[in-house]
Amino acid sequence: MLLTPRTEHLIDLALEEDAALGDLTSRAIFAPTQRSRALIKAKEPLVLCGVEIAARTFTRLDPCFQIEPAAADGDSLAAGAPVLHISGPTLALLTAERTALNFLQRLSGIATQARRYAAAVEGTGVRIVDTRKTTPAWRALEKYAVRCGGAHNHRATLGEHVLIKDNHIAAAGSLTRAVALCRDAAPHGARIEVEAATLDQVQEALRAAADIILLDNMSPEQIAAAVAVIGGAALVEVSGGVTYQTLRDYALPGVDLISIGALTHSATAADLSLDIVAE
Repeated sequence: MLLTPRTEHLIDLALEEDAALGDLTSRAIFAPTQRSRALIKAKEPLVLCGVEIAARTFTRLDPCFQIEPAAADGDSLAAGAPVLHISGPTLALLTAERTALNFLQRLSGIATQARRYAAAVEGTGVRIVDTRKTTPAWRALEKYAVRCGGAHNHRATLGEHVLIKDNHIAAAGSLTRAVALCRDAAPHGARIEVEAATLDQVQEALRAAADIILLDNMSPEQIAAAVAVIGGAALVEVSGGVTYQTLRDYALPGVDLISIGALTHSATAADLSLDIVAE
C-alpha cells in the first residue's frame, strides 16, 4: 500500500539527490560483478517503520537484489535486533545504503515518538493525533509512521474536513460568519471544526453548531472550564502548548483528541545501521 507512484517518485528523487553522478568511492574499489551480503539492524530500542520503502530503495537501484525482512513495521525492537537482510551487487548496495537508512531512520523515529505519546495517555480515552506539520512531500509516509506507533491521524489534506482557524475568523469577520459560509459550501456530511482560544469563542462555536471545537493554547484549567461549557455537544480537541511531560495534565475527562505537531516535526531519527556480513 505504501509503494504508490508518489512514493516510488520520492525514492527516485532521493537516490538521484545522493547518487546522480554515481558513487565515486565504491566505483573505484568494487567491480560491477562483485556481490555482498549486508544486514540492517537497530542500534537502540525503537518502533520500526519503513521496511518496505527501504527494501524498495535497493531494488529501485538494481532489481536483482535479494531482500529478506527480519521484522515488520510497528514492531518494537531491542538494540541489535535485525531488520533487513540484503544480498546483491556491492556497488549498488553501498550506493543505496544512506538513502535506505534515511527512510528507515526518519520513519522509525516518528513511530517511536508516536508510541511514547500514545502510551502516555493510555487508559484516559483520549486519542493522540498528528497535524499537517510534516516534511514536504513526505506527509503520507510520516502519517503512516504515526499509525505504526499507535497514534492516529488528523486530516491529511485541506480538503478532508472543515477546520476554521484564527486567520479564517479574522478574515471572515466573525466565527459565526465563517461557520455559516463553510456550512453552505462544504459537501453534505462534512464535519465542521472550529478553533477557539477563549470561552467566549467556545460559546459562539456552540451556538453555530460546530461539530468539533479545538481548544487552542489553553491551560488545563481553562480546558476543564471549556469542557463543562461544551457539555458533550461537540467533540473536543486540545492543541498547542502540550509537551510529552505535560500530556497527562491535558488528557482530562471530556477531551477526545490531543493534536501534537511534535509527533512529526520534532521526532528524532532512530538509530539503525547497515553492515556488510562476511560470506
